[in-house]
Amino acid sequence: MILNQESFNLSPFMAIYDIVVPKNNMLRQINELVDFSFILEELRNKYCLDNGRNAVPPIRMFKYLLLKSIFDLSDVDVVERSKYDMSFKYFLDMAPEDPVINPSSLTKFRKLRLQDVSLLDMLIGKTVEIALEKEIIKSNAIIVDATHTKARYNQKSPKEFLQEKSKNVRKAVYQIDDSIKEKFPSKPTSNEVNDEVDYCLQVIQVVESQPQIKVIPAVNEKLNVLKEVVEDYKEKLSYSTDPDARVGHKSADSSFFGFKTHIAMSDERIITAAVVTTGEKSDGKYLEDLVKKSKETGMIINTVIGDTAYSEKDNIQYAKKEEIQLVSKLNPLITQGKRAKEDEFEFNKDAGLYVCKAGHMAIRKARIGKKNQRNNQQQVYYFDIDKCKICPLRNGCYKEGAKSKTYSVSIKSTEHKEQEAFQNSEEFKELARSRYKIEAKNSELKHGHGYDTASTAGLFGMEIQGATTIFAVNLKRIITLLKEKNS
Repeated sequence: MILNQESFNLSPFMAIYDIVVPKNNMLRQINELVDFSFILEELRNKYCLDNGRNAVPPIRMFKYLLLKSIFDLSDVDVVERSKYDMSFKYFLDMAPEDPVINPSSLTKFRKLRLQDVSLLDMLIGKTVEIALEKEIIKSNAIIVDATHTKARYNQKSPKEFLQEKSKNVRKAVYQIDDSIKEKFPSKPTSNEVNDEVDYCLQVIQVVESQPQIKVIPAVNEKLNVLKEVVEDYKEKLSYSTDPDARVGHKSADSSFFGFKTHIAMSDERIITAAVVTTGEKSDGKYLEDLVKKSKETGMIINTVIGDTAYSEKDNIQYAKKEEIQLVSKLNPLITQGKRAKEDEFEFNKDAGLYVCKAGHMAIRKARIGKKNQRNNQQQVYYFDIDKCKICPLRNGCYKEGAKSKTYSVSIKSTEHKEQEAFQNSEEFKELARSRYKIEAKNSELKHGHGYDTASTAGLFGMEIQGATTIFAVNLKRIITLLKEKNS
């Protein structure tokens, strides 16, 4: 049960916060910047209003998740730190003497209260609303890109993943006291996952029996991660890997196993929209969604900047329809063709036909493919097969026994011709220079807030992680821009 209205904290110790949490503390600034009552309104129907014992306030539970994202902590560690860190208690609207929650409550909150809530769109929309109110966002351009996040289990077997986490605990302990090696159990020799789980539980038991070792943060953090992994595995015993994670490709010879977050960001480096998908999804397919979501937050958009993945024909047509400049280079296959320079034939503009390297001109041409389709039409040029059979340059050009010799050239659509002309302009080159900003933002998400690896299994967990992480980085950016504006 939750109360119909927020209650005031009347603790006589509240004045301590004025002493120990300075005005320039980031968490104090976030509390002053954001009215978190929108969380209560959104989640009110997830609670009973007139029956049962009082629940921990939804706003406080959400703030715990936000602290996890800001400081990249596990459930156990964020609760542990909120016991003694006064800035955490201030941010959580707790009195200094108030007890903290049980870490397992965060799991329940995520699973029971955040289901069927568009948390990602809601949190991004709130930060963009604040930025527009403070007149921080002034540009009408967004930069789009996708960043990958590795699944919690990667493509390792559960046994390998458990081995890795237990090894991290042992290494941390050995750096403090090498003599504890003798107290650890023997490593399992079978390939059974349950044996590895039992071994991990014994490792946890040994470390917890050494309180002088367990209290050291370097050990305790690794221990808490191992506990979470064991619990997560026991709860999802039927899964060998993350059920929603998929193999995606960063390049022709580089892949990952996990998820993608498709992001739109304003020129001021505030994320205006995001879509979380499985790892195999194509970047370019989500341009329209990102533009629509950005507009729903109140953004006015006249320019979209992205890499080559966003220059597919459908996106060019959508941008034209919406009167948006699409600053995205065409695939080189469209502008230059797929042939090597040395294999190209010469075009005779007077005859309107191609001439091969031996000097033979095509005898006729034909157009194949339908207009206004996804794939461009092709112009096919036919050569005299009798000449090809005796040509001294036939090796590598004419296949013995073939009944015809053709040379095909893609016919650029009107959209591709217009886009190619635009990408050769100085305006395009100037706008494209801003694209680096979203690469820096992706790096901040991964290296500053743990977004390189999923904290839980499943697409739903990834969406919650994405929502709280993007909310955190947007708030930090808004605070920085407000400082610059007021200085």
